[in-house]
Amino acid sequence: MNARLERKLRLLAVIVTASVIGAIAFVLAQGFTSASEIAVGISYGLILSVSLACISLFVLEGPMRMWLGGLSFTANLAIRSAIYAAIIVPTQFFQLGSVLIGQTIAPSAKAFWIAVIYSAVFAVLANLVLGITNIIGPRSFLNFITGRYHTPVEEKRFVLFVDIAGSTGLAERLGSLGIHRLLDHTFRLLTLSVVDYRGEVLNYVGDEVIVTWPQHSGAVDCRPLRCFVAMRDELSRASRQLEQEFGIVPRIRGSLHFGPVIVGEIGDIKRAIVFNGDVMNTAARLEELSRGVEGGFLISRAAMERFNSVPPFAVRDLGRLPIRGRTDGVDVVGLDRPAIAA
Repeated sequence: MNARLERKLRLLAVIVTASVIGAIAFVLAQGFTSASEIAVGISYGLILSVSLACISLFVLEGPMRMWLGGLSFTANLAIRSAIYAAIIVPTQFFQLGSVLIGQTIAPSAKAFWIAVIYSAVFAVLANLVLGITNIIGPRSFLNFITGRYHTPVEEKRFVLFVDIAGSTGLAERLGSLGIHRLLDHTFRLLTLSVVDYRGEVLNYVGDEVIVTWPQHSGAVDCRPLRCFVAMRDELSRASRQLEQEFGIVPRIRGSLHFGPVIVGEIGDIKRAIVFNGDVMNTAARLEELSRGVEGGFLISRAAMERFNSVPPFAVRDLGRLPIRGRTDGVDVVGLDRPAIAA
């Protein structure tokens, strides 16, 4: 299944389940305990959660994604909330949950407004959680909740560094605000490929994005390599739009390395999950070296040897390259061409 669709369907299932549980809790809190009354509550939960979640995941996060992404967090939340209200109010007013079950309930203005307020608050809170999840990353959010990295652990990871080529010159050409808008737009495009190949955005650092995969996930079908090539393809497909808006089509270069990293929570005021270790440093050094390599991408032998299949495109052996900070160097390979369809 397509990774983007799978992710949305998984979120849909979580939202529907949480909404049904919330609806049952609301019905019981109102003193309705009969099976038919609980069934009506479940009916409302299903109607509202499926309709709101589908609009959010397949419209707001689909065709409207780039437009909403250009708005502030507050404006984004306000627009979503208005759309949700346009669904919640008619659903409660016309008692669609009761109609679906075939139950007739005498209308009550008080009950109507209580139900509307509860549904709206529930929808806004769910939307707020999704918004926060988008800010810090879904996996980081889950890891914070579960406390997975509260105590540092060692994991073997693929680490992909992707850099916008010539960003200094672009900044001089576009200005500070212009280069920020370009980077934001570009990273939003690149993130699509990260989702497609089941990666995890670790961080954005200036003109660079860092993506990681656990060993078991990244080894499947050369996902990190496919992800980088797909990123270039994504930029190529958006070239006309980028040219019209910014007068330039950015190019990317990068590096891929593999090995053990220490993962753990750090900090106090703004707590974060960070990766430390030689793998991170080496991947950064390889990204620097990729600037002088045809194809603009370097893969360490350590990473290549962990894939469980042959890369679907040609690579070439570049031997051992000296790495700043290391005395032994790193064995690397490169892509034959700058971009090959995955």
